[in-house]
Amino acid sequence: MTIKALVKEVEGLKKSEVRVLVEKRIKEFKKMRRKSNKEIFKELCFCILTANFTAERSIKIQRKIDEGFLTLSNSKLSRKLRKLGHRFPEVRARYIAEARSYASLLRNIIESFDDESKLREWLVKNVKGIGFKEASHFLRNIGYTNFAIIDFHILDILTEHKIIKKPKILSKKRYLEIENLLRRIAKKLNLSLAELDLYLWYMKTGKVLK
Repeated sequence: MTIKALVKEVEGLKKSEVRVLVEKRIKEFKKMRRKSNKEIFKELCFCILTANFTAERSIKIQRKIDEGFLTLSNSKLSRKLRKLGHRFPEVRARYIAEARSYASLLRNIIESFDDESKLREWLVKNVKGIGFKEASHFLRNIGYTNFAIIDFHILDILTEHKIIKKPKILSKKRYLEIENLLRRIAKKLNLSLAELDLYLWYMKTGKVLK
């Protein structure tokens, strides 16, 4: 299997009902850019939860905790995460509590960057629990379309199609290399990276989530 085969598979999905789901989700992401600092912070918390955990279960936890991301003490948030089945309740609670220092400033911080890549670098450097995957996920979920969310689903698809060898460790350098590869694939399909990610995720899971 090759890039050509993967492109053909995604082209097929673009002609199916999946396209409607992808376009709907992208519109929802773009609307997030206009939301309040509070809502954007909750989305950041969701992305902190997804590190080494599933997006689907993180969505359920995000809905259950909601305002608690802003109000619960570290210990109460940790207990809540444990009760809801998160794999790393203590450390994720701590990261979220520490990230609250940016909660009322997020929109201003985001809008202060003309360079999207520098914004992603800032998130990785300044928000504990946020790596390149999580920063890309957060930015995609608030309407940025030019970043790849390289999780194990994406790596598996690229590996299965013999496009890459699955890396043991996803360093920053390797992340950016794979992202550029995905960018070239997206260009062949006339898609943004955000759209391509949703199609690839659907190929692996049969779902179009956030």
